[in-house]
Amino acid sequence: MPALRAQPVPLPCLKVSLPDTSTDRQSFTFTQTFRIGRSDECEVCVRSEFVSRVHAEVTLEGGGWLIRDLQSSNGLFLDGERVEQTALTRPLEIRLGIKGPRLFFEPQDTLAPEPPPAVEKVPSGSGTIVRRYVEHYFNRHANDSGGEHTQYVRRAFAKVQTQQKRTYTWIIATLVLMAACAGGYAWYERKQLQRQRAIAEDLFYAMKSLDLDIANLQKAVAATHSQEGAQVVREYSSRRREMRSDYDQYLAALHVYDRKMTEQQRILLRVARIFGECELEMPPDFEAEVNKYIRYWQQSGRLAAAIHTAQQNGYVSTISQDLLDQGLPPQFFYLALQESNFDPYVSGPMTRMGIAKGMWQFMPQTALKYGLRIGPLVDLRRPDPGDERDQYRKATQAAARYLKDLYSTDAQASGFLVMACYNWGEDQVLPLVRSMPANPRERNFWRLLAHHRDKIPRETYDYVFYIVSAAVIGENPRLFGFDFDNPLANLEDRQAQIATSNK
Repeated sequence: MPALRAQPVPLPCLKVSLPDTSTDRQSFTFTQTFRIGRSDECEVCVRSEFVSRVHAEVTLEGGGWLIRDLQSSNGLFLDGERVEQTALTRPLEIRLGIKGPRLFFEPQDTLAPEPPPAVEKVPSGSGTIVRRYVEHYFNRHANDSGGEHTQYVRRAFAKVQTQQKRTYTWIIATLVLMAACAGGYAWYERKQLQRQRAIAEDLFYAMKSLDLDIANLQKAVAATHSQEGAQVVREYSSRRREMRSDYDQYLAALHVYDRKMTEQQRILLRVARIFGECELEMPPDFEAEVNKYIRYWQQSGRLAAAIHTAQQNGYVSTISQDLLDQGLPPQFFYLALQESNFDPYVSGPMTRMGIAKGMWQFMPQTALKYGLRIGPLVDLRRPDPGDERDQYRKATQAAARYLKDLYSTDAQASGFLVMACYNWGEDQVLPLVRSMPANPRERNFWRLLAHHRDKIPRETYDYVFYIVSAAVIGENPRLFGFDFDNPLANLEDRQAQIATSNK
């Protein structure tokens, strides 16, 4: 009987049209989750002041499409009413903001490729003659019938079986004893590794606590110019270097950076460490999540273009030096990239907090707090010669101080938390951060996600991973397929000088 061929299965797809655009690329078709927003990393990029960087996400759930607002500034509107989410079960027109651009969604079906025809198995030979001899001579249920030769073979086989059972008994007993010894040794080794790992983790968070003390002492010395305080900073810094050396020895003993790791994996862990995260406590899906955002960068020309802009205008050395002067990792350079693509005159959308401006996208209130003058065009989305947020040199110095304050207070020396607080601190993230215990072990980005994942804005989550993944790429861009070199490579001498001056 011929095998039945499986029928093609219809797959849901979604056509998205942008009737308000004048570009050639006016429609898209999707078969999986995609995002809509002003950012180049969104699969549907809509350039409009009414559209947030990551405005909405469309997901395929239970065989149907669903569009969800990602806490955008201006929301989603269906038939004039604001909605948080809605099912796309029929052709619908949705606006990004009450006066924003329109998108037309049209659900469709396409067919999956037919599976290959089943191949029938051909039965093998029966081996009837061999089975007959086995049954005749070696079946333990056979009776005593048979000739002298048959009985001789049966007795010999029974004797061999008895000897084998005795031999196997000794072998099994020996193996059991060896397994018990091996198990005991493995248990001892595992306990030793657990003990070393716990000591290493304690040492790491002791270093982070010392980082906080050093950071706060440095601020006090800068304010008072105390020579005695400067000497204490040097002593603390020397102790910090000793602790770092001990921690690195524990990492070597634990084989954290073992030979089987790829160069990409090593860079990823090293960047996490640079930003103040413990290699021993990285979530199991951290690598896959960072790699996902690396692919976003690889699919866009934004990273290479922004790095070229920074190098051409001398921003790299200026920004990194201001960060180093504050004792911060120069890799926070990539935060400005995510904020503005190193454009010193860019303006964000209007929000209830005002308009963010400049390379570091300072809100008016934060800019004033860090000594920047606000210009007369504060409520207009345009460059303002009278606004120091548009003067990248002063704005960078203010941003470095702001990052240092976040690092030494609310973020508890967690670089990932610094990024999250910088992105959306005043509105949502800072209250969540301040509800956590004020120590580096219990207040970091992973603990924040574990306790408040549903309250973290999607934009903030994306923001952190875009910066981290850009920093990973920046350590060795050509490894990831980019045609430029590490923009921060020449900072090693500068960091060495700072380390020497702290001795």
